[in-house]
Amino acid sequence: MEIFKWLNDQLLRMDWLASLVRLLVEDIFGLDMASRIGGSLHFFIYDVIKIFILLSVLIFGLSWIQSYFPPERTRRILGRMRGFRANLAGALLGTVTPFCSCSSIPLFIGFTSSGLPLAVTFSFLISSPLVDLASMILLASIFNWSIALAYVVVGIVLAVIGGTLIGKVGMEQYVEAFVTQQKVLDLPQEQLTLRDRLTYAREQVGEIIRKVWLYILIGVGIGAAIHNWIPAGLIEKLIGQDNWWSVPLATLVAAPMYADIFGTLPIAEALVSKGVGLGTVLAFMMSVTALSLPSLIMLKQVVKAPLLALFVTVVLMGIMLIGYLFNAFAYLFI
Repeated sequence: MEIFKWLNDQLLRMDWLASLVRLLVEDIFGLDMASRIGGSLHFFIYDVIKIFILLSVLIFGLSWIQSYFPPERTRRILGRMRGFRANLAGALLGTVTPFCSCSSIPLFIGFTSSGLPLAVTFSFLISSPLVDLASMILLASIFNWSIALAYVVVGIVLAVIGGTLIGKVGMEQYVEAFVTQQKVLDLPQEQLTLRDRLTYAREQVGEIIRKVWLYILIGVGIGAAIHNWIPAGLIEKLIGQDNWWSVPLATLVAAPMYADIFGTLPIAEALVSKGVGLGTVLAFMMSVTALSLPSLIMLKQVVKAPLLALFVTVVLMGIMLIGYLFNAFAYLFI
């Protein structure tokens, strides 16, 4: 256990990096870590470097694994499954695709056009931006492994149940015609060499970092401001865990935003440190990633209003329920 704790502290939490940044702030910049400016600067530099290091390593590894499962091969695997097993597979597929909600929609179109049931494709669409292995590792680096694993489990459960409910309603007629009429090419899988796979993984790191770097900087900046400048009493009064409205307020406020989980993690870290309930914070994170306004605008071009409204309602209700449950049982994880 001591070895595991040391590895967790040094590789995930990067205590060595926190110490180096402390030296930079105190010895080079001459700032007191107890001051607001010194504390904010340490929070910003440390979190930005840590997130980019972990993100790069994790995306590289996940992309290398993904190279063995191109869309056509994935479609064929999912096409052989039915019922709960298919929904679970669709949700699990989302956990190994490090995409934001907007990037998930093209794959959603491809899966739907190939004839996969709506239940499966919506399970994927809910899960993909919400939970992935990279977010689990980053959550563990900021909080702990029990919270990280619980977050992934409830995200997968939400994706499976949400996809199942949408599939049961039978709203296939509300998918735009161009999606179902789109031709799917069934090309043989290329035999990629190790070098090809490594090149693909490296390119994926660059592509995803280019997409998310600004949101990470903004998220860390907001987190640093919350952590060091906004009084804890004010935050607790607005969205403290004793307020029944904190979960729906956090969920509804977060929904129109556009970010990914990597940009929301520093905000979540700061909010928890100020006394906001764990469930409220997780509901905020889930809502930002699963229901961002740009992704809903894109999805509106693919599905008609009744199906879009059902999707948003199911996900919103599921996120709020998860938030209340985590607030009630937070003592099990902290």
